[in-house]
Amino acid sequence: MAAYGRPSLRDLFDEAPTPHIAHPPRTHHRDFYLATDGSFRESGGGLGAVIETRDGQRVARLSIPNEAPDNNVAEYRALHLGLDVLSTRIPAESRVGVLIDHDQLAANVNASVLADRESRFELPHEITVPKLTGLHWRGIRTRLRDLGEVRAARISGDRNPAHPLANAPSEYAHVNDEPDRCVLPEAPASETQIPPPSRSDRGAGD
Repeated sequence: MAAYGRPSLRDLFDEAPTPHIAHPPRTHHRDFYLATDGSFRESGGGLGAVIETRDGQRVARLSIPNEAPDNNVAEYRALHLGLDVLSTRIPAESRVGVLIDHDQLAANVNASVLADRESRFELPHEITVPKLTGLHWRGIRTRLRDLGEVRAARISGDRNPAHPLANAPSEYAHVNDEPDRCVLPEAPASETQIPPPSRSDRGAGD
């Protein structure tokens, strides 16, 4: 389960908005969840990532020092790093929930997913990427295409489990030495579609 009393990534994802993509009951059926964060400081920032299965088992944590030119670029680098690690630990057809505390990046991820898989529809959001991001956005899009189904949720920074890993890489360097794990989530007890917490108490007319 999630460490330090924090909600599991699944719980955080189900309670968060997913820009440009509807939040149907099958949200509960993500296979894996990835939370990332990037920090910028003149003295050097960091990249953080946490990966869990749908039943809360930890797959990986990363806390990497990084000198990005600004916070926006750091966020893109962190997601690229997280997706790279995720892609080596899970089956290619897995459904993934991504948790990000950066509005524009979350919107870009979902718009990109829609553009690649629903090409008959007009994009709901113009994708604009910071110029200094370099090839990281291309790497992110490649990883998104390789996965079975991806949806990004926008969470607040104070609830993001990757936030402390990105902001204090010198304090969390030990997490990078955790043994590599390729954990498969437990099979759901039922395929019944149960609404996530953010929708379960809404009336039929909402």
